[in-house]
Amino acid sequence: MTLFRSLDEHHPLTGRLAMGVEYDGSAYCGFQFLKQAPSVQGALEKALGRVASQAVRVHSSGRTDSGVHATRQIIHFDPPVARSEKAWVFGVNANLPRDVAVRWVKEVPETFHSRFKALARRYRYILLNQPSRPVLERANVTWCRDPLDAEAMHRAAQALVGEHDFSSFRAAGCQSKTPWRHLHFIEVHRHGPLVVIDVQGNAFLHHMIRNIVGALVTVGRGERGDDYLGELMALKNRRLADVTAPACGLHFVDSLYDECWGLPREPLGPNLLAFLGEWAGERPLPDCPMVEFRRGRPVAAGQEAI
Repeated sequence: MTLFRSLDEHHPLTGRLAMGVEYDGSAYCGFQFLKQAPSVQGALEKALGRVASQAVRVHSSGRTDSGVHATRQIIHFDPPVARSEKAWVFGVNANLPRDVAVRWVKEVPETFHSRFKALARRYRYILLNQPSRPVLERANVTWCRDPLDAEAMHRAAQALVGEHDFSSFRAAGCQSKTPWRHLHFIEVHRHGPLVVIDVQGNAFLHHMIRNIVGALVTVGRGERGDDYLGELMALKNRRLADVTAPACGLHFVDSLYDECWGLPREPLGPNLLAFLGEWAGERPLPDCPMVEFRRGRPVAAGQEAI
């Protein structure tokens, strides 16, 4: 997708619409609507309702925790009225708070579902590793004043790749029916003072990434060895595992779909990492039952699409 292009203002969009949404989650209880606290979903539905002059219900590619950010949250909704591309993007943004924005809108078939058609989700966790506290980055990184060995963290993280029982890394209040998840990859790299943990999987348990990061920081500090993450996973007990990393460093950067939906490609966020130059959907997905199932392809007998 070209970053700079004119939005169409003459042809009303019809049928189901998909939207790319970016937000700073600092002031929100998470994406999902809650009565007792402000949510990103609530802000979006209010802004969409003003443009449509009617109530609008949205569905997302995934939930995010309180305080977690997103640069490519995909939502879909069935608009009660027809509006142009420009009206949806500019109109919704004009009615959103400054910490939430629509990046694009696109017509999709009625069979598209932002959650159930997603093949994978990708997050980046950013640690600012320096002696002094952050200033300009304070809302979207986690500060660690102790020196971290990013190479050791990367080695330790490889024990998590593949399909495993992640009970040791799920929050006590997690509502998922199963602790099994398929981690496609997890990488830890240093870029100057930034230590970036880049992780993709079919889906994630409540607090799963933040719990993984907490354990990786322990390895990075030299307090535990390369086998630590594998040992924790084998315990299958969250109470015997490590701390939960803060939400402010976590960014939801991509939700992946089959190419048939034609969703726009974008540079992976957050913009703090734009120098890495990677775009959404560039990496191939693994050959696994869930990906095949959601692409509508036959799954071998005995294999479950988790």
